Amino acid sequence: MTVTATGYDCVDAIATRELGITVCNVPEYGTDSVAQHAFALLLHLCHHVELHDRAVHAGKWQASGDFSFWERPLIALAGKTLGIVGWGRIGQQMAQIGSTFGMEILAFTRTQKDPPTLKHFDWSSSIVHLVSRSDVVSLHCPLTDATRGLINRETLRHFRPGSILLNTSRGALVVEQDLADALRSGIPMAAAVDVVSQEPIVESNPLLAAPNCVITPHQAWATLLARQRLMQTSVRNVREYLAGRPIHTV
Repeated sequence: MTVTATGYDCVDAIATRELGITVCNVPEYGTDSVAQHAFALLLHLCHHVELHDRAVHAGKWQASGDFSFWERPLIALAGKTLGIVGWGRIGQQMAQIGSTFGMEILAFTRTQKDPPTLKHFDWSSSIVHLVSRSDVVSLHCPLTDATRGLINRETLRHFRPGSILLNTSRGALVVEQDLADALRSGIPMAAAVDVVSQEPIVESNPLLAAPNCVITPHQAWATLLARQRLMQTSVRNVREYLAGRPIHTV
């Protein structure tokens, strides 16, 4: 069996192991695309580009009578702390991009290995430690029994005023009602998610009515280049399995 994804939480790993079924995934195809999308979401929340474009086309800049005009506060990332949950390929790519923006990097993972050679980097001792010290929290860990509901009422209570939550990993990492309630309270200031607990999203999802919550339709992985890589590796997985040389087994 091969899954056309990196995550394989859709597979009953215990059952396949007991039945002797080989499961293969595609370990690296969308690293750059997902990290790029996560930063696109973050920059959207920092600069509100679409909002200001609409304002200009509506005549608000002309009416302001000034050379510069903005409707929302604009946020600089330099000097802020990016908290990364999970230290796989995407998490590490997020650290590299964040460092380029001048951000300090804090990472939380079960196994602290492969620390980057970044000027401002540190490991976090716990999820609570990370969220309480981060201006931006970005989720990049797999969905497991241990991570399901990782962002919940308790962890949200430790988020900093003005902070931002990003989730481009799995929707069930977040207890959505708890996040919606927290956004109404103003902490975190905003959230942007590319994934939700049930996809496609259902009308009853509490995030649809939450303030300052940007939702995109599970598209972070879906650049043309990433989809080409995905299909090429999936074909190779099948070919190698049929030849008796299974690769990318999980």
